Amino acid sequence: MSSTDDRRFEILRAIVTDYVETQEPIGSKALVERHQLGVSSATVRNDMAVLEAEGYITQPHTSSGRVPTDKGYRLFVDRISEIKPLSNVERRTILNFLDSGVDLDDVLRRSVRLLSQLTRQVAIVQYPVLSLSTVRHLEVVSLTPSRLLLVLITDTGRVEQRMVDLQEEVGDDDVARLRELFSGALHGKRLEDASHEVAELANTAPEELRGPVLRVATVLIETLVEHHDDRLVMGGTSNLARAAADFAAYAGSMKPVLDALEEQVVLLKLLAAAQNPGTVTVRIGEENETANLRGASVVSTGYGSSGAVFGSLGVLGPTRMDYPGTIASVVAVARYVGEVLADR
Repeated sequence: MSSTDDRRFEILRAIVTDYVETQEPIGSKALVERHQLGVSSATVRNDMAVLEAEGYITQPHTSSGRVPTDKGYRLFVDRISEIKPLSNVERRTILNFLDSGVDLDDVLRRSVRLLSQLTRQVAIVQYPVLSLSTVRHLEVVSLTPSRLLLVLITDTGRVEQRMVDLQEEVGDDDVARLRELFSGALHGKRLEDASHEVAELANTAPEELRGPVLRVATVLIETLVEHHDDRLVMGGTSNLARAAADFAAYAGSMKPVLDALEEQVVLLKLLAAAQNPGTVTVRIGEENETANLRGASVVSTGYGSSGAVFGSLGVLGPTRMDYPGTIASVVAVARYVGEVLADR
């Protein structure tokens, strides 16, 4: 990149930084006063004219300063060279807060609360994807002589409970045998692989247990393979009130964004692109496929441990967002959520 291009990018960076902070269009005079650009006001005005002609900034009103466009934000985000590391105190605070969660639900609720407070945006966390988890424990409990309760616990702390109607009575000894058979087939296996083991059990079970094994296997396979209940936890919706003017400038009000936040399928799609821990996806304005979110930005990443991905998390807010700080917070919370869940 030439020195002229470097200088123009520094002007763009200054416009983005000041506009995010002040929510006011930025003029050349303000840039010269606030930033050590090393050039005259005339040069800054010329560079701003070029940036505007190239679509990186725009003038919302006649005689006003300039504001970044989606294209300008995209260039700014793409040129973020490194993520600002958190201090030791910040890291310990985050880890201790998340580690105090009593179970998976509590850890995820704490995660969205923390992420929304750190970024002052709407935070969204996806429950660990069941098919990517490993079975830690299976409990088989007799509720009545002909009804069982299956409790499946994964390595991410997710708990799935299913009822099984056996259509015949079985004694305590047979319940113990069922527990031993299925626990042996499932323990330590990824759920995608465990379904094959369960299906094989239905073919090789002792004759006297063939019926109960088949019914338990059917329920487990539905849980392991055909599970579509990808749940989400969301927090910080009230933060959108601070950005009412941003959304009003695009769509007239916040209502389209609020409508989109009510659709779980939309939110899952927003997080779908972020499946690798440490790799951050930033979608800005028009880059969002959902029309109601064309005035918003989404910053997301995956969370997990030791190369395994549990799920995704991220934040949603106006395009006028502190991208460096938001990216740093999203990465930090994702890292520690993965560590906390992996240690449980």
